[in-house]
Amino acid sequence: MVQGNHRIKFCVKPANPLSPANLRDISSLCQVCLKCSADHGPRTSPAPAPQVSLSSLRASKRVFPRPLPWWALIALPRAWRPRKSWTWARTMHMNFIRHISKLSDIVGSVGILKAASNHLTLLPGVGFHGVWVDPVPLELVQGKVKSLASVAVVSPVKLPGYWVHKPGTSIKLEAPLMPGEKIVYSLHGGGYVSLSAHPTDPTAGIVRGLLERVDSIHRTFAIEYRLSSTTPYPVANPFPAALLDALTGYNYLVNTLRISPSDIILEGDSAGGNLALALVRYLSENTSVGLPVPSALLLFSPWTDLGTSHALPGSPFITCVASDYVALPPKGGQYSVRAFTEPFGIGIADSNPYISPASTFLYEPINFAGFPPTFISCGGAEVLQDSIRELSRRMTKDLGDHVKYLEAEDGVHDFVVFDNGLHDPERSDTLNVIAEWVAAR
Repeated sequence: MVQGNHRIKFCVKPANPLSPANLRDISSLCQVCLKCSADHGPRTSPAPAPQVSLSSLRASKRVFPRPLPWWALIALPRAWRPRKSWTWARTMHMNFIRHISKLSDIVGSVGILKAASNHLTLLPGVGFHGVWVDPVPLELVQGKVKSLASVAVVSPVKLPGYWVHKPGTSIKLEAPLMPGEKIVYSLHGGGYVSLSAHPTDPTAGIVRGLLERVDSIHRTFAIEYRLSSTTPYPVANPFPAALLDALTGYNYLVNTLRISPSDIILEGDSAGGNLALALVRYLSENTSVGLPVPSALLLFSPWTDLGTSHALPGSPFITCVASDYVALPPKGGQYSVRAFTEPFGIGIADSNPYISPASTFLYEPINFAGFPPTFISCGGAEVLQDSIRELSRRMTKDLGDHVKYLEAEDGVHDFVVFDNGLHDPERSDTLNVIAEWVAAR
């Protein structure tokens, strides 16, 4: 079979490799195409990737009805894939996650998006350390956030947190920093309604990548912030609950462990990126609490507009739907936004700078004075592209060359999360640039 300039060789030899019998389920198609994806994918694709994807796709048999989903078949020709540079394995990976995301938008977190843990439980395991973190003192909750918390009837609570150390090191739990060492304080994504800070969570691929690629980073800490929910589930933990929790984790690092903010790198992906921005905004606007901003801010595909100000005809919000897996308003994402903004109404998603710092509907001009040097990673195939670019423009206006923006041409939303090899070279290239950026700080 010839496709473009690439000749595809089948790795099995049934009488008719593409007969309905052989395409009855995911495993059959994997035997036909996935093992040889390296033959018709980009030459930069790492060899182990097909094996990882095979495992993921086999698991998807529990989700997909038979026969095989139509999009698995039409993705065989490279010209029909969302991005021609994508392997068939990456295309299937994205379609599978999109399928789960759509289900989650209807009924809440399901499948791989269901949180591995939550704020009520500290889940032990191998290769990491769990700790309980006392709530941030009420006197450190001030200003606008204090008023918003009063309306939402939320207050600081005790939370689990998780430490991950660089493999091969023998650092003791909560030990003082070594000379030149940086700590990453990580806030996970998941639309504020799913996923977890637990090191087994899918988003932990980011901290694993940072520990592997950045020499000065030997430890990461993640706080298990409260997830929001709304009908058909109990209404719980709306904004600014997660912000109070992020403040709890930061207070633990600075005031309990006595780690200097100059040695803390704040990292967030997707909704975690939104939360990281909100935390820094709070710290910069409320200097009287005595918590300086961290030394740097790392944002991976940050969700910077929870409203619809970037849902314009011809924008990536519309044109990248086929190449991304994220469901956003007005066609998706309603559950996340409703749950997060429950006491205030979804209109606050367009107007509040703590919630949507890139919104074009903000009532007043937004300012990023006092923010630390910031690295922003974006995927060129993701629907959030315009809002992330707008964030970069706004931050650059106030911070100048202290803002570094990197866009991976064919990267999807939060592509650095995926350490299964299917999203290289974009993932590896981005982490390498980050390593240089951190070293230069």
